[in-house]
Amino acid sequence: MDVFCANTSSSISNSRDKLRSLQILSRHQIGIPKTTFIRDKKDVMPAIARVGGAPVVIKLLEGTQGIGVLLAESEQSAEAIIELLQSQKQNVLIQKFVAESKGRDIRAFVVGDTVVAAMRRVAQGQEFRSNVHRGGIAEAVTLDEEYCETAVRAAQILGLRVAGVDMLEAKSGPQIMEVNSSPGLEGIEGSTQLDVAGTIIDYISAQIDFPEIDLRQRLTVSRGYGVAEIYIPMGSEFIGKSIRDSGLRDKDITVLTLYRGTTVIPNPRSDRQFETGDRLLCFGKRDLMRNLIPKKIRKRRRPKVQALPKLPVAEEAHRDGSMKKSEKK
Repeated sequence: MDVFCANTSSSISNSRDKLRSLQILSRHQIGIPKTTFIRDKKDVMPAIARVGGAPVVIKLLEGTQGIGVLLAESEQSAEAIIELLQSQKQNVLIQKFVAESKGRDIRAFVVGDTVVAAMRRVAQGQEFRSNVHRGGIAEAVTLDEEYCETAVRAAQILGLRVAGVDMLEAKSGPQIMEVNSSPGLEGIEGSTQLDVAGTIIDYISAQIDFPEIDLRQRLTVSRGYGVAEIYIPMGSEFIGKSIRDSGLRDKDITVLTLYRGTTVIPNPRSDRQFETGDRLLCFGKRDLMRNLIPKKIRKRRRPKVQALPKLPVAEEAHRDGSMKKSEKK
């Protein structure tokens, strides 16, 4: 429709589902608190043990402004809270409580590939949630490179061009709590005195003149071709070889982006050498890319149409139909 949207419907949907967003982020070696998902009451104790024991944070899968986020100081209180939530047909996440954050978190406002403003929110009184809507006090803060890079990567991984990225200040570095696809402006503009709304407008105006396209969608319109991610495991024949010498281009496979740990290398040079653990975002023939997966972990499945099984209901319906036909005769 030629209408530019800063955030697509799929990216908004993924970011609003806390479980799905964390699953996506966990694939990209980005810092997140230990998290587990439970559905049955019997899984509560093992789940708490998996994240490191009480206290734990209990979250509903969807919720904003701190709604649906609870702190359980002990295993017994966690079990009672989860039992209550599940009685209301709510599935929950159990997450490690990062004690060193001390009721504080960072909100980084990302526009495009830049953190345009940031604030630290501090919880007040006995409240552990630092959201401004929960009475938290916000103050402007200048983030170092590690926090800026983490915020931008988190937004880009989820496909968001405008996002509020909430992070905890853990001993191991920034820990992503949530990536908000519809962040409010009141708190961030009030604490930083920066025109964030104007920055968003300027960004959108620039994109209208040079719009981005859905690369995956455009590259999968040819039959037999598509986009896939190829992993380079230990012992692979490609380790130590350059992209030029790997023979991938001869197999009609083009490396679009190389992921090495937390480093992203777009459009890598032909002399770039592969290392163990590299992940390659490639475009090419699907069958040829599938053949690059080691045989011992490759499962080749072909769609096969099978006849429906004989079910009691189907047989009864068939008999009823036959009887009606005979009666008409």
